[in-house]
Amino acid sequence: MTHAAQVDTSAVPGDGTDQESTRPPISRAMIGTGFLLIILSYMVNAMDRQVFPPLLPNIREEYGFSLEQGGLLATNFTLGMALAGLPAGYFLDRFRRKTVLLASIVIYSVGTMATPLATGFADMTLYRVVSGFGEGMQSAAIFAAMGAFFAHRRGLAFGIIGVGYSVGVFIAPLIGVHLMGLHGTWHSPFYLFGTAGLLIAAASLFLVRSGLTEHSTEHVVSTKTYDHMPASAYNRNTIALTVHSVVSGVAIYGFLGLYPTYLITSLHYSAEQAALAMSFLGFGGMTAVLGGWLGDRVNQRTLLVLSLLAVSAISVCIYETQASVGLQCVFAFLMGAFGLGFIYPNTNSAMQRAVRPGQIGRASGLFVTSYYGPAAFSGLLFAALVDSFGWSQAGLLQVTFLPLVGVAALTFVRPAVFNNAVR
Repeated sequence: MTHAAQVDTSAVPGDGTDQESTRPPISRAMIGTGFLLIILSYMVNAMDRQVFPPLLPNIREEYGFSLEQGGLLATNFTLGMALAGLPAGYFLDRFRRKTVLLASIVIYSVGTMATPLATGFADMTLYRVVSGFGEGMQSAAIFAAMGAFFAHRRGLAFGIIGVGYSVGVFIAPLIGVHLMGLHGTWHSPFYLFGTAGLLIAAASLFLVRSGLTEHSTEHVVSTKTYDHMPASAYNRNTIALTVHSVVSGVAIYGFLGLYPTYLITSLHYSAEQAALAMSFLGFGGMTAVLGGWLGDRVNQRTLLVLSLLAVSAISVCIYETQASVGLQCVFAFLMGAFGLGFIYPNTNSAMQRAVRPGQIGRASGLFVTSYYGPAAFSGLLFAALVDSFGWSQAGLLQVTFLPLVGVAALTFVRPAVFNNAVR
């Protein structure tokens, strides 16, 4: 983590409830250790989310769920994330980020472990939403804390965190399907991933230092002025980025939630082949380092527009070509690269750059709510479209057309009034 050596290591707490006071410098070793644990916790977050879709056919068979019910369960955890977003943003601007971070990991781990205990659709929905609530809190806490600490290299830092997420997306389907075959039940992956989260929370309590999580952005950039920026966190840029975030979340999560089901029911792949293709999504998402690095160096609005156009084009290939396993893996890799590796970290960092430094907690919460809130119903929408029009037309409507709406919204973004704009 050579980039850690280039930040101000005399971190100052960003606790809004107390006057800022100087903390002892945090060593590079502890920066690296803490950052690694944060990445690992976000990887487990991704594993908890993405283990569900490849196991969905078996879950539906056991409970007798319809395709619409299965689609809703595959994505409704994002409702919990949305419910957590704005409150988390509010508290992150006022209380210790580390406290919010640790509590969130415990919440989503318990929700994950409770999922196999469900007796029907209602309580499984509840457990998924609880899990999502913790994941939403964690996302807001991580990106607010790391956005402050790595203020000058925010896109790159978010990209590295995104790699951790993508590793989770990559390995969760493979581990989940393997454990299901090994134990004859889909329950065991949920217990394993939930336990892993609790262990990481315990380690983070001692090894993630407050000097890393409570850094003040205003301290880092105290020599700059922000008179060129709107005073409100809810301005033209954040509104346009919110619209883009909404449609991106619905398109990408609708795709993620039912992609394995599409491969199994429409293209007649085996569960193992579908899990392999799903894993390539995570493999593609590992390009988040490149996506975040570019977001720090080029016009971020242009980068997001090109990424959305790429998602639309790849969607046509996925749903129109009836491709073989090898080609589907290539398409899945590209979808992961642009959807997870480019759009996600750059939308997140652009939202923080669209507000003044003291408002990044609210910006982080706004991103989580706008991206994940509507996405909660994206699987249900996709399933309803499939029932009405078939997989091909449903894919074109939700995963090809919606990103173009995001492109239109981004035309209203003005990077010249970002907080990193050269004056």
